[in-house]
Amino acid sequence: MTSAARTQSFPARDYDLTATFTSGQTFRWQRQGSHWTGVIGNRWVRLHADSCSIVAETAQPTADWSWLADYLQVHLDLGAVLQTFPQDEPMRAAVSAYRGLRLLRQDPWECLASFILSSTKQITQIQQIISLLCGRYGEAVAVPAAHDSICAFPSPARLAQVPEAELRACKMGFRAPFLLATARSIAEGQFDLRRLHSLPLEAARAELMTLPGVGRKIADCVLLFAFGCPRAFPVDVWVTKALRQLYFPRRQVRPAALQEFAGAHFGPNAGYAQQYLFHYMRTSRSRRDGRLQGSGA
Repeated sequence: MTSAARTQSFPARDYDLTATFTSGQTFRWQRQGSHWTGVIGNRWVRLHADSCSIVAETAQPTADWSWLADYLQVHLDLGAVLQTFPQDEPMRAAVSAYRGLRLLRQDPWECLASFILSSTKQITQIQQIISLLCGRYGEAVAVPAAHDSICAFPSPARLAQVPEAELRACKMGFRAPFLLATARSIAEGQFDLRRLHSLPLEAARAELMTLPGVGRKIADCVLLFAFGCPRAFPVDVWVTKALRQLYFPRRQVRPAALQEFAGAHFGPNAGYAQQYLFHYMRTSRSRRDGRLQGSGA
């Protein structure tokens, strides 16, 4: 039997926490020096990575750390994933810039709600909205002594009871009725998120898109970041820019054709490739000066 402890080390080579937590797939992690702190479920967590491991700390003794290993996906063979990427110049540049960027395996409800709130918002604004929502409606979690209080992400049942005007006061604007209707649908058993695990990608996407405020991009984010569907390929403004500028620099390509190209070009781990391109397009200076041009089409 494993003894309970507040710290645990996970062997993990090639794992860049900073790239992972700032790449737009999650919104509650905060950097404090060389550490990252966040909340997973109802647990406060502090993480620190070196060249060969990730050291985790919780506020309360923990006997089973499988929840964190699954969330971080520390057992994934990143090298094998990267080998499935197309060997073109844009993809090589993105991997070279951010090798170690990983996809997390998030709670489906928190992921879905977060991306409903992300529509047309910048990452800092999404973080602010979610912080207000959790602080007002989430349950407090245990934290170390002298640490500021922090709350878990509120459940569908809790948010289903909140008046729309109060949700709007969390600076979510027109997204409030979408979040409220989705929370009520899940809380009342009309929509079963767990059922999506058993569905093929296309069917799961179609199910998600029946929810208010959920289009293809949000559905694919949830399928990629919460359900681990590696072919889900979210296309937002940044990914569209990446595809147009890096792969079709001198052609006008319709959005539907870009989506078709992405599905065919990036292979069995297209969603992973998308995350590298998304983060690279948002942050790399080389994309601004036009030095890179694609060879994919």
